[in-house]
Amino acid sequence: MPEEDEYNKKMRSRLESSIKRMQEDQQRRELARKILDTNAYERLMNIKSTNPELYGQILNILISIVQSQNLNGRITETQFMQLLSRITSKPEPTISFKHK
Repeated sequence: MPEEDEYNKKMRSRLESSIKRMQEDQQRRELARKILDTNAYERLMNIKSTNPELYGQILNILISIVQSQNLNGRITETQFMQLLSRITSKPEPTISFKHK
């Protein structure tokens, strides 16, 4: 019977951690819904389905914007696209030739 207790403890622990993650994700989505306008939020959800890592980065940035109180009203889709382009932009690679 001790094996069943141990198994039940592990399963309970996994369930609790899973519930906690889901609650945190729900809170983050609610925050995003509050600070983004409808089109920007839809775009964020599209990003979530295609690139979860980028979605997490964007949410962290949005949370930091809210915490620093640099937010005037809701973020429009245009502003969201500007933020997205800053996050995803990569420097242009340069090619240099060395002559002998």
